[in-house]
Amino acid sequence: MATVAQMQEQILRGKAERNVCILAHSYQASEIVEIADYTGDSFQMSRSAQQSKAKTLLVCGVRFMAETAKLLSPKKRVILASPDAGCPMAEQISPAEVLTFKATHPGCKVVAYVNTTAELKTVADVCVTSSSAVKIVRDMEAEEILFLPDGNLGHYVKQQVPEKTVHLMRGCCPVHAAVTKEDALAAKAAHPGAPLLVHPECRPEVVAQAEFVGSTSAIMEYAKASDQKEFIIGTEMSIAELLQYACPEKRFFPLSKKLICSDMKLTTLPDVLAAVEGRGGEEIVLPESVMRRASVCIEEMLRLG
Repeated sequence: MATVAQMQEQILRGKAERNVCILAHSYQASEIVEIADYTGDSFQMSRSAQQSKAKTLLVCGVRFMAETAKLLSPKKRVILASPDAGCPMAEQISPAEVLTFKATHPGCKVVAYVNTTAELKTVADVCVTSSSAVKIVRDMEAEEILFLPDGNLGHYVKQQVPEKTVHLMRGCCPVHAAVTKEDALAAKAAHPGAPLLVHPECRPEVVAQAEFVGSTSAIMEYAKASDQKEFIIGTEMSIAELLQYACPEKRFFPLSKKLICSDMKLTTLPDVLAAVEGRGGEEIVLPESVMRRASVCIEEMLRLG
């Protein structure tokens, strides 16, 4: 039986031989992050996918991330390492619902969180990530915005940009939304003095308890730069683990054991090896009409973000 180190060596050899670039979301297991060419949150992955010169992009994450990589690099092969890795939030709203809303709100611009299907992006004016949402909404010329699908992130944006009218649709990340105010208070009581760093996909009442609110990458950067020695991490549990590796002199406590994304955990090191060797994964193929229309909001995200 191959060890983790042996399998990682096989992957590194294979991707070099086949000109494969591995993109891993920060929520992936550490053994996958270690062999990735680029690691980060959705926005960082979007940038990396566009800049890579490799002929094949292997996405270790969920389906909407692979679709986004394909939209940014239409001439490259994009492989999703685990075909079953989806995102419940990405499929919560249909394009038809958005078009119905727009029909009754002329002039309203649609801002789609990157955690959406390529189909839904075809009816959006601009795409955003958690790290760029506030800036992009603030900088848009439109005064009336429909933000979808994450109502919690949308609520946070609405608070940060009060000068604009921001409409919200139902929807949320079921992992972040599972955490309650009581969970936050209990964590702070268990770790007095440790600042709570949370993702804006958390409920507003949880965000209100935080000392810092930001994207996955912003949380990591804050914790690494801070002089404090203990932190409560209010996003997927992998981030507390990655931070512990990066900063062994500090301590990181997950806000709640509920913060586990089962879809992100579907991708394994054997999946990555099989995909690199061409005997696993799924190539992402999108209809030309979807590619053309969805690319508009992605390109606008990169321009404004």
